[in-house]
Amino acid sequence: MVERIKIKTADLNVWFNVIPSLKNIDIEIHEREILGIIGPANSGKSTFLRCLNRFNDLYQSFKMQGKIFIDEMDIYANIDVWGLRKKVGMVFALPVVLPLSIFENIAYGPRRHGIKNKNRLADIVENTLKAAYLWDEVKDRLDSSAMKLSGGQQQRLCLARTLAVEPDIILYDEPCSGLDPISTAKIEEAMVRFKEKYTQVLVTNNTKQAARVSDRTAFFLMGELIELDRTEKIFTNPIDQRTDDYISGRFG
Repeated sequence: MVERIKIKTADLNVWFNVIPSLKNIDIEIHEREILGIIGPANSGKSTFLRCLNRFNDLYQSFKMQGKIFIDEMDIYANIDVWGLRKKVGMVFALPVVLPLSIFENIAYGPRRHGIKNKNRLADIVENTLKAAYLWDEVKDRLDSSAMKLSGGQQQRLCLARTLAVEPDIILYDEPCSGLDPISTAKIEEAMVRFKEKYTQVLVTNNTKQAARVSDRTAFFLMGELIELDRTEKIFTNPIDQRTDDYISGRFG
């Protein structure tokens, strides 16, 4: 079976001012897979992730050459960036909850996209909280402030909020970096289950996490894509010695 290509980059180069961040990146990401991206600090992982929904555009020093296609559409052509970010949701390392109730945090996005019906919004809130493994913990206090949730609960709330606008792609930038093992396990369980519907790209400094949840893994080093293969192969028989050195802890 031929895997459908969801995301493709061609000769992607990125600079901030004159400092190169990504160099000649060519990647094809399959539909409904989890691509894990590993590598040491300052290897370009997060920069690559932010290219996929044009978050780097927010930096005046950002400069890019090359192409990025999602569903064969050039996302750096003349397109609706707001619409792109609805299609390509993102979960950050630190949960950023709105100073609103749990319910309103999730309803915020759908409302901005024109959904006003109260019953429809209630369904979205319930379904996304269930998908993020948070419903049972908060269903009796949806009107309470989201700021009162624990860090792990806030991160799952952010995941539910991302799902609420019905993306095709979910990007994760170190989503479990500050979480306890139980919250991490819940996020990872959700990721695996989401493969039925979403294409997912996970940047993580936790190689064990990449090994647990990723279908394929890419190793970045100093802005270059060193190796990309099936996760099992990357972790047991990598082609490049630098990949093996990083995974085995000899550097990074």
